[in-house]
Amino acid sequence: MNTTMDIRSFFQRKNSVLTGVGAIDVTMPQSQYEFARGDNITLPCSFKSAININTAEAVVITWTALALEANVKDTPIITYYYPIKKTSITPPYKGRVSLDVDVLNGKANLKLSSISLADNKEFECHVQIPDDEDGNQAASARLVVLVAPSTPVCKIQRTAQYGQDITLTCASAGGSPMPTYSWKRYCEHNQPVPQDPQITDKDGILSLYNISKDTSGFYICTSQNQLRAATCNLTLSLMPPSVNAITTGGIIGRVLAYLIFLIIIIIIFFFCQNK
Repeated sequence: MNTTMDIRSFFQRKNSVLTGVGAIDVTMPQSQYEFARGDNITLPCSFKSAININTAEAVVITWTALALEANVKDTPIITYYYPIKKTSITPPYKGRVSLDVDVLNGKANLKLSSISLADNKEFECHVQIPDDEDGNQAASARLVVLVAPSTPVCKIQRTAQYGQDITLTCASAGGSPMPTYSWKRYCEHNQPVPQDPQITDKDGILSLYNISKDTSGFYICTSQNQLRAATCNLTLSLMPPSVNAITTGGIIGRVLAYLIFLIIIIIIFFFCQNK
């Protein structure tokens, strides 16, 4: 005989012929729990019954991962049957879930090992006791799995030339929740420089307008969430326009001198040939 099916049939019969006379109360202390990826965690759940648990014919405790999106089914995790003390675990959670349960003292904690981003869900604790069905039979809490931001990558978009508009980008490949970004600039003496009001800093993108020598410096980007922070940096340096002009003028001058010298040699050659 299937004992689990017997208990379920028992509840169906009781629900069809009895009206709840108690007021069960299932609670979870917090609405949200935050843990780092890879942690072994416990989600606490407690319950109080209006009837004497010692005289209860059966108690069924069920933990379920609730769907956060439409058209997605809830996922049962584990079910515990009392007084036979039988536990049923669904295949996706076998090997990493257990129940810390004490029915007589109203404890039904879920223990989950090696949590991953796939566990970013709402978890519901449900307790069913015959003749005690009018109260609050379930409580739920959101599990937020934290992942530290990966080391961000800093880049300069466009060439850093005088008078140009450029952007500095900063992005982490991973992190949960999504990291926030902030930029700071330091001068050559390693002193922080106040940000120019014309500069815009949003989502890791630092926009610099009409850049000049005053824009040069050491830039540090910080990528951060609740778990920790990571940084990257780059150095922005500009050459004064006069130096560019002198350099360009010098090159042009040398080319012209070479051409003039070549023309003179050609003229002398032809002059000697015709003499």
